[in-house]
Amino acid sequence: MPKASKTKRIFKIIGGIIIFFTLPSLLFFGFMYLKYDEDLPTGKLGTEADQLATTMLNALNEEAYLNTDYIEWTFKSRHHYKWYKNDNTCEVSWDAMTVILDLDNINNSKVFAGEQEYNGSEKQDYINKAVKYFNNDSFWLVAPYKVFDKGTERRLVTTENGEKALLVTYTKGGSTPGDSYLWHLDKNGLPKSFQMWVDILPIDGLEASWDQWTTTQSGAKLPTSHKFMVFNLDMGEVIGLKL
Repeated sequence: MPKASKTKRIFKIIGGIIIFFTLPSLLFFGFMYLKYDEDLPTGKLGTEADQLATTMLNALNEEAYLNTDYIEWTFKSRHHYKWYKNDNTCEVSWDAMTVILDLDNINNSKVFAGEQEYNGSEKQDYINKAVKYFNNDSFWLVAPYKVFDKGTERRLVTTENGEKALLVTYTKGGSTPGDSYLWHLDKNGLPKSFQMWVDILPIDGLEASWDQWTTTQSGAKLPTSHKFMVFNLDMGEVIGLKL
């Protein structure tokens, strides 16, 4: 009988520990969900939406971006990128690994551990990880320039305060097709922020800033950081060159 009582006490302690650590998280998630969760707006397809997208690209100097040959940045001090845009290759580095991505033919990509080329059993895993990193981290850098990508749908949305916003849905491509982003623009058409309806986030409509811009040597406007809830998504030193 004493043994059973001891076992019961152990289970109570374990249960108390679980509740102690999970209850605040559940309460916080519930608060965030009630405060921020929004339904995806419908918006209107057509010429007006495309015109607003073009206004945004003009404010960003899209021509300078298209003529930028090389872009370098670091995402959250973890993933380092040297993107030779015209060659469609990118050097992706994290920890001691470097992957030279051939974005036209992923199977031609190379993996390095330190300075030694790696052809071991996990080579494809590293390549896949580099692709995933690149798709996510480059989106935080150049997303505004992708509003006319193949497979995108653009809708004009009128917000509650009467402003015009641009809803872009990616029906295919990237790592998470089906994601939608609502771009909020300033009076000149430059992005201020976007709201996200994406599979990776449990709350719909969360907003991230796009207001820390730099004009690179090539003339392209690119962000240096984003504010997302309590997080700062730092892009490191952003370099854009016309070679």
